[in-house]
Amino acid sequence: MVMNQVPEKAWLGQHNDYLVDAGNGHRLHRDVISPFLAMQDAAQNDGIDLQLVSSFRDFDRQTAIFNRKWTGQAQLLDTNGDELPFEALSDNEKLHAILTWSALPGGSRHHWGTDIDVYDRAAVHSWGGKFNLVESEYLTDGPCHALSCWLADNMEQFGFYRPFSVNTGGVAVEPWHLSFRDTACAFERARHLDGFTKAIEQSDIEGKACILPQLSSLYNRYVLNKGL
Repeated sequence: MVMNQVPEKAWLGQHNDYLVDAGNGHRLHRDVISPFLAMQDAAQNDGIDLQLVSSFRDFDRQTAIFNRKWTGQAQLLDTNGDELPFEALSDNEKLHAILTWSALPGGSRHHWGTDIDVYDRAAVHSWGGKFNLVESEYLTDGPCHALSCWLADNMEQFGFYRPFSVNTGGVAVEPWHLSFRDTACAFERARHLDGFTKAIEQSDIEGKACILPQLSSLYNRYVLNKGL
């Protein structure tokens, strides 16, 4: 399907007409489900148990994730995946720590149904450690290293790529995050700062006094991932 224009509410995660059931509580864009299942089958044939950690998330779910981190109900990590001392952080430090790993509502690629987080379920269960979805788990000696190598060799033939493969000073490196390029590009083109700003202003997000004065730079650094 070629989408000439993506509605604002769709790229913001406030409404999405394109979703289909992907099983186990996951939903994907209807153009992504078949390529994903084909990739999953190919990985299985090569001994890799490629499964979804996360798929579509709406605006409200992304707000809840952000608010839990802002209020200290969920841990904050540095760029290496190590836990930060919540009480010692200023509001601005806290904000940038959150955005290194979790998008602002309206700014997440997971709103589109085109982007997924994946892991090797069998390898993680055999590994036995606490799985935190950090880069070290996809590097040598990590439980998902074989999966990461397999993806590097095979994902593009199914139409997927890694949008966060390099740390530009924005979002941390996420070897588990895949995007279905042909469909995601329409959502990428549809984004604009005015719509994003209005959505944040009208949201129930915590920390607005810190977020809103610098929203333009946050949009470029983390949403567009242009970094510093």
